[in-house]
Amino acid sequence: MDFNFTQEQLQFSDALRRWVEKDYGFEQRSKIIHSEAGISDAAWATLTDLGMTALPVPEAQGGFDGSAIDMLVVMQELGRGIVIEPYFATVLGAQFLKLAGGQEALLEQVAGGSLKLACALGEKQSRHDLFDIDTTAVSNDAGYVIYGMKTVVVHGAQAGMLIVSARSGGGRRDTDGISLFVVPADAAGLTRRDYRTIDGQRAADIYFDNVQLASTALLGTAGEGWEILDAAADYGATLLCAEAVGAMEALNGVTLEYLKTRQQFGVPIGKFQALQHRMADMFIHLEQARSMATLAAVKMASADMGERRRTVSAAKARVGQALKFVGQQAVQLHGGMGVTDEMPAAHYFKRLTMIEATLGDTDHHLARFIAQPGFKKAA
Repeated sequence: MDFNFTQEQLQFSDALRRWVEKDYGFEQRSKIIHSEAGISDAAWATLTDLGMTALPVPEAQGGFDGSAIDMLVVMQELGRGIVIEPYFATVLGAQFLKLAGGQEALLEQVAGGSLKLACALGEKQSRHDLFDIDTTAVSNDAGYVIYGMKTVVVHGAQAGMLIVSARSGGGRRDTDGISLFVVPADAAGLTRRDYRTIDGQRAADIYFDNVQLASTALLGTAGEGWEILDAAADYGATLLCAEAVGAMEALNGVTLEYLKTRQQFGVPIGKFQALQHRMADMFIHLEQARSMATLAAVKMASADMGERRRTVSAAKARVGQALKFVGQQAVQLHGGMGVTDEMPAAHYFKRLTMIEATLGDTDHHLARFIAQPGFKKAA
């Protein structure tokens, strides 16, 4: 199999990297984090101009119909720049719209950059089990009424539309009876509590107090949303793996540079063999994570649902192990400075920590991998 990127993919990567280096450096990013909005309209406009918002959208809706491999290239560069704009939340939401079908108008807005999305999936009791849903959708003559609460919705307060999972039937932890809805952020009865997460991004807790929705707000078929939810979550986990690879690559780079400049006993500490061994181990973890992230992106196109689930969980688990090792080693090699806001290493470490906890951590995906059919040989 040819794992070389195409010329178009390399052009996307180069364009993003030049923009990050020129206009989204560490100082600019810090200003955006501490701004009232927590995101940058100018940065979003640039992402739109570069074609990033159109990349995953089908051609019929003004996009480029980009594959998961195309998105892997983009997410690696955003990870390298620890970009805090609501890009991941929007493209994950767009994946829900694509899988459900019938949402061409919204996809056109996403492609044009005029619509930001967020995915309200997690709840306070659900941890990583996205089927554990207490938020309820009740049908009525006008459509559906939603009531409940969603927690830690990434860029939930910055989105114009929310993808919301709710229970229209079944028990709280059943995969049957799950419905998906696209909900306007300004819907009556919907309130959002915005806050900053440890990695500088924004998240929100979202409350639904008898929010009335039209029947057209339903994505797919009522009560049968689990397969779409599961597939979209795997797509999101694949994008996070790619982002983590870019962040780890950049973190390895700044750590190596620090070892070349920090002196002890009259020589750069990078001369010490023990520290060279640590850097070598960090590189090995990075390359293994890169391979698994690439494999996950390739398998997203597979028609075999079991193969997709196995590969994505294997990738998220291996990337989770790698980012923990790389992040902790980088902080130790920087010494106490490695956890200060003044050093980029601390920000990479925080972002990697949040990636580990998003859409299933290492333990969750190891358990999911083991639970897939075919893992255990018949006795």
